[in-house]
Amino acid sequence: MADYILIRKSRNALSSLTHMILNLLLAVISIGATVVTGNCIIGLVLIVVSKWRIFAVNHRYWWLNIRSSLVDFIVGISFVLLAYAAGSTFLPVHFALMASYAIWLIFIKPRSSMTFAIVQALIAVLVGSTAATVFAALTDSIVIVVSEFIIGYAASRHVLVQSDEHETSFISLVCGLFCAEVAWLSYSWLIIYNFASTGICVSQLAILLTVLMFMYFKIHDNISKHNGKLSLREIALPLIFTVVVVAVLIISFSQPRFNIH
Repeated sequence: MADYILIRKSRNALSSLTHMILNLLLAVISIGATVVTGNCIIGLVLIVVSKWRIFAVNHRYWWLNIRSSLVDFIVGISFVLLAYAAGSTFLPVHFALMASYAIWLIFIKPRSSMTFAIVQALIAVLVGSTAATVFAALTDSIVIVVSEFIIGYAASRHVLVQSDEHETSFISLVCGLFCAEVAWLSYSWLIIYNFASTGICVSQLAILLTVLMFMYFKIHDNISKHNGKLSLREIALPLIFTVVVVAVLIISFSQPRFNIH
């Protein structure tokens, strides 16, 4: 029995190590291939192929699996698209994207607690909205409106499912519509903050939506804890934080070009 337990533990350790290495390779190769080829196709294909388990079941469960994996898809696709937008010459941003995606795959995505569900959703909003802003500036408003609807829906559903919310789909659709509306209103004044010559950037819209989604999750959590009633005392600090961040961004950091050195 002792030998069996030892062998079992060894296999589990080997399996975990193998899984970690594969995730690390996915992060490095998907971003690296995008930079080397100057094309995002290979990186996007790798992201989709890495989710092969979604389709390894009866086709009746495909849509359910896709919705459950939307946050992971958004983060992975956004990292690849941001790497593509940064150019075909390796910059600090590309290595930052590799490291960030590896951290996401290895340490953040596997967690299943409510706290990590909220963290995962907020990361998807921040990274996804930044990528949507970058590409919307090169295309049309429909790109950012549709993208934000999907991002808002996916982030909301990701958290509500964890809390066993009965009206998950409806509330998430409303959240998606809200994000799409904010994106549409912001389209004519899209602002991206650049960090000097590193190539690292983040959009103002992404920060605003991330902060607003954070407040939304706090309110939902508070209502859930108090059987449908909202305790203003408990959400006062998050509410003040949200209002201050939004006000500072709009009033002080809304120049068309704002570089953070």
